[in-house]
Amino acid sequence: MSDTRLSAAEAVESHVRSFFEGHSVEAVVPALGPQQREGVRDLRVLVVGPGPRADSWAYVTAGCWALSEEDGHGLEFVMTAHVRDQRFTELLAMIASYHGGGHRLELEHSMPIGEPWVPGSACDHLLISLPYLHGPDLERCPLPQGAARILWTLPVTAAEIAFRRQHGTEALEQLFDAAQIIPTDPFRRSVV
Repeated sequence: MSDTRLSAAEAVESHVRSFFEGHSVEAVVPALGPQQREGVRDLRVLVVGPGPRADSWAYVTAGCWALSEEDGHGLEFVMTAHVRDQRFTELLAMIASYHGGGHRLELEHSMPIGEPWVPGSACDHLLISLPYLHGPDLERCPLPQGAARILWTLPVTAAEIAFRRQHGTEALEQLFDAAQIIPTDPFRRSVV
């Protein structure tokens, strides 16, 4: 890992640990196959337990910034879930691999997971969104040579993605608000 990439990953980890003070935070190296590992060999996922800021689990990439960095600015991703499960670490590694493999994700982009978020869930896509559950203090992560923006990977249904494509992200988010979805509930009903 280059010094710049290492210092960026360390700064992201420090930022996440500071933001989630009072929570357990464990850095995990995702188990990936050789082909997946190629583009994200330095990736770690920070697994954050429930605590004073949130009663859910958070999974945050550290090392994704270097995959898309431009002029010192790049992205990291956060996923929230109802339990601790290696599945979510693997999903974030998949997102990082997809993002770094020429499919640059940005705010309001979406991607299919290829299977349910968890077995039995109708959510089989991810929407890249602002980290509403944690706010701008998590989103904005200063780095020694720039900044990382931590965006939320919100599990959604295929019908919700189709609605977003037709009506826009803001209209979909308004439906989420009106339905008062619990974003960590893998078995929530589709809002459309």
